Amino acid sequence: MSLVVERPGLLTSLQDLGRFGRQHLGVPVNGVMDEVSHRVANWLVGNEADEASLELTISGPTLLVQTDVVIAVCGADMGGRVDGERLPQWRPVRIPAGARIEFGRAALGARAYLAVAAGFDIAVTMDSRSTALRGGYGGIRGRALRKGDSLPLRSIEEAHTARWVRLLARAQHGISYPNWSVTRVNALGVEAPQTIRVVPGRHWQAFSVAAREQLAGAEYRVSPDSDRMGFRLDGFAIEARKSGAVASEAVPMGAIQVPHGGQPIVLMADRQTTGGYPVIAVVASADLTLMAQLGPRDRLRFELISLADSYRLLLSRERELTKIHEALLARLA
Repeated sequence: MSLVVERPGLLTSLQDLGRFGRQHLGVPVNGVMDEVSHRVANWLVGNEADEASLELTISGPTLLVQTDVVIAVCGADMGGRVDGERLPQWRPVRIPAGARIEFGRAALGARAYLAVAAGFDIAVTMDSRSTALRGGYGGIRGRALRKGDSLPLRSIEEAHTARWVRLLARAQHGISYPNWSVTRVNALGVEAPQTIRVVPGRHWQAFSVAAREQLAGAEYRVSPDSDRMGFRLDGFAIEARKSGAVASEAVPMGAIQVPHGGQPIVLMADRQTTGGYPVIAVVASADLTLMAQLGPRDRLRFELISLADSYRLLLSRERELTKIHEALLARLA
């Protein structure tokens, strides 16, 4: 039972929630860029949130389905089709054996997540199935998908998947899906430039007042020279720090570093474990999913909020996701 890659897309890799507990050893966290879309996609097919999904970037793959499967696709709209028929997003979809799933270029957002009921039968490396692209381990031989790759799947029956998903899997005719879906859970594309909320970073006070105002008032674009490690931003250069270099220290996802040239870098899922550039601010956890869905040349601006407000935003998002998960558990029981 597998999915066969006929066309890999721009950058498609297996990712889960990440590889934690080893940063002190120099092992990056990796994992999905957009945690929310990944979690919801897994819940829609009856999986736990930490199952691996396929992360599709900018332009998606073409996959040949070798066995009946139930999938869900969340995140960016890449115009997915199954043998020419539109593939609906944000709901579970039964795909028959022999069908071909094709994705195009993202029309809104930059990353989509494809989860499969029961999950991908991929070996765990250091407690995670995430692909470490720079390290060359995890996922499918530590790299992005290539033409001809075969992605093994677990059996729905063996995984004790929710009854509703098993019933959908047994549908007799072609592509099947319910008449309900999950409402998109972020506000990407509502405004341009996209507003990304940030909290003061460790070195906030070391920057001049003018530099802080620059960060909050300027518009930036995501540079094409960006990847899963970090987004380089093009725009007004931020004034240098008042003092000299800083000691190398641990960096979280969303840390906004200011290198010598003044153009900010937002660290993302494949970030290094430590960094020596000063961190002027950090993207609020609730907005990391919005940051992850920005693509090359997308416009953004930063809005400064307090740490307390950041916590409140994250709690509000988690309450919303909990309601979605509970509703799905009740429906899929």
